[in-house]
Amino acid sequence: MNQRVLVVEDEAAIAQGLCDCLEFNQYEVEWQADGKSGLAAALHGQFDLLLLDVMLPHVNGFDICKQVREQKPEQAIVMLTAKGSEADILEGFNRGADDYITKPFSVAQLLARMQALIRRAKESNDAEVISVSEDFTIGAIQVHVESLQIVHADKTQDINRRDLELLQLLSEEPGRIISRRRILRDVFGYADPDNVETRSVDMHIVKLRKKLAKIIDGGGIETVRGEGYRWVA
Repeated sequence: MNQRVLVVEDEAAIAQGLCDCLEFNQYEVEWQADGKSGLAAALHGQFDLLLLDVMLPHVNGFDICKQVREQKPEQAIVMLTAKGSEADILEGFNRGADDYITKPFSVAQLLARMQALIRRAKESNDAEVISVSEDFTIGAIQVHVESLQIVHADKTQDINRRDLELLQLLSEEPGRIISRRRILRDVFGYADPDNVETRSVDMHIVKLRKKLAKIIDGGGIETVRGEGYRWVA
């Protein structure tokens, strides 16, 4: 069965181009031209991936993303918009987007990123695929796998599955630099990370740092410019 994609885009020319491209690449596509109908389709239909424009009539893409994420935690969601500012990108990730593509975009990039997200969502829904099975510690933080929580002293913070896998990767080699390429491959599921242009790692780490800051006063994930990230005490 072909993978199903919902495109929510109010500009007909862009939507038609997207639908034609996806159908040519063997996806089954449904198009909705406004936020209200797009939200209804996303909540009640079954899709492998959602492509959401931000600026939509009635309900914007950020609000669609937030509501879908609350009801369908493992749904793969890509925000698609002409906006490219840091604040807009971060807002998309804060609402639960998995990735963010700015128009104009490369079709090859779009397809590569879509396929990685669909594959990862499928693995998350597969009960036999458990990448992290036991609780572990990173620095002074306890990471609880089943409850998806991090604990330090008497403070507890919820995390998501990707946070868990990123922390687990950093915990394997504390103090050593983990390359962005490795994170894209091992945590985000990109088979060919060298040929993918995405800020997903950067934005996800910004979000994870905010969660960590709620339970620890210092340390955490350090950026090593041009190299990657590492855990510091």
